[in-house]
Amino acid sequence: MFDRKCKIIFISHGSTIYTDQNRLYEVEDYPPINEKGQKEIYKLANWLRNSDQKIDTIYTSPASRAIQSARIISKNTKNDFEILDTLYERRAGIWGGLTLKQIEGKYPELFEQYKKNPCNFSQEGGESTINLNIRVKNIINQLVKKNFQKRIVIVTYPCIIQSAISAAICIPPESQERVYIPTASATQINYYIEWSSLVYSAYLPL
Repeated sequence: MFDRKCKIIFISHGSTIYTDQNRLYEVEDYPPINEKGQKEIYKLANWLRNSDQKIDTIYTSPASRAIQSARIISKNTKNDFEILDTLYERRAGIWGGLTLKQIEGKYPELFEQYKKNPCNFSQEGGESTINLNIRVKNIINQLVKKNFQKRIVIVTYPCIIQSAISAAICIPPESQERVYIPTASATQINYYIEWSSLVYSAYLPL
């Protein structure tokens, strides 16, 4: 029961112009991390390098903002990284590129449906919270099995980290978006034979 299977440090990619504007976005090649995002990730990479945490493998989501962040971390920690095409951003569909205020104004009826059933609702081309959680759980289970008794880093998006935390400590899916995950923050989850433990969340190096 207390035999640890794997330690995962989830890293949220560096800031982009859309992050600052609170827009939903899923496009993989835009936007890149901005100057602020680069500074954030360099600070986090230095913390990883100086924290005496042995990293066995780095994985990254496929968007350019995640790959850019992973490349900085990889260079600083002397680890190669692998791109996980299946760990893509939550699909935003027709809401892509819009803020919540713009969504409410442009799609008022759909927005009301979302508010009534936020976990199962999905707009055209979008991905529901339930489907997101199933996808993320399956990917993490595969990575834990592949990296038995290792410490790995996954550079990804806030929604993926929220989903991982929700599964690890049994947060109801309707509440998982309340977990704040800032850009370039670190979250560690330890996976054991029969349970998992959230060690820290949204850590920002000084």
